[in-house]
Amino acid sequence: MLLLTIWPLFGLICLGFVLSRKGFPDPGFWPAAERFNYFVLFPSLLVASLVHAPVHDPAVLRLGGATGVTILLATALLSLGRRLRRAPAARYGPAVQGVVRFNTYLGLAITTALLGTLGVSRAAIVLAVAVPVVNVISIVALTGAGAARHPRVLIVTMLRNPLILACILGIALALIGTGLPFGIERFLRLLAQGSLPLGLLCVGAALQPAALGRDVLALGGNAALRLLAMPALAAAVAWGFHLDGTEALVLVIFSAIPTAPTAYVLTRQLGGDGTFMAGLVTLQTVAALVTIPLVLVLAGVR
Repeated sequence: MLLLTIWPLFGLICLGFVLSRKGFPDPGFWPAAERFNYFVLFPSLLVASLVHAPVHDPAVLRLGGATGVTILLATALLSLGRRLRRAPAARYGPAVQGVVRFNTYLGLAITTALLGTLGVSRAAIVLAVAVPVVNVISIVALTGAGAARHPRVLIVTMLRNPLILACILGIALALIGTGLPFGIERFLRLLAQGSLPLGLLCVGAALQPAALGRDVLALGGNAALRLLAMPALAAAVAWGFHLDGTEALVLVIFSAIPTAPTAYVLTRQLGGDGTFMAGLVTLQTVAALVTIPLVLVLAGVR
């Protein structure tokens, strides 16, 4: 049952990879599709999912806290490891992103397939906390002390992120409790329906197998931390926060999925090791075919 639920999602990733390598429909299609999804479709999904989120529910508040603690604990452990083995920001930044960032499209797709609309509303809470936190961590890791010296630049960068803005808007609407008038919510939900399949196709199109030719040990070690150690850490944090089955499973899912393809773009923009980052994205996405079903089985999903 689990494999029947999961394999179509990875099938979309594989289809995107094959289509992009065949040049179909056009080489310029995939960057444009990713941009359209990032700025229009996916923010619509986040707002529509958060607008009725039970933000006053203690279990939901604990889920948000557990999400932040999981990410910050992982970041602290990576920082400790850097003290033991020094690495330049160009190298350390991709390594951090490989562990704390996640493929949002795949996470939401798995959550939707396993838990339905309830899972999506809980996943939106995870994203509302995780998206700003991992963006700040990623920028600081890639720039070293530069971000601390220029906090205004960091804030402006964050406020230009459409996912962060969508989370802020969705949570504000949930707190107000008025919903969206004039059929706007229906409009956003129609847009949102195209986000996950298009996002998974774009994930496949962004894979770069050529980047796997070097740093094999580093790539493999980072993949093990992301795909195996992070869900174990999330499960421990979920137990410590007394999360129930649904909230705990959502946290574990988002800790078990591979890192985000957009991490490659940020790495290139901030002068990091783009080849290493591309290798991390590619290896983790391929390895997740095996590790995600394993983690879900261990989490009690059948």
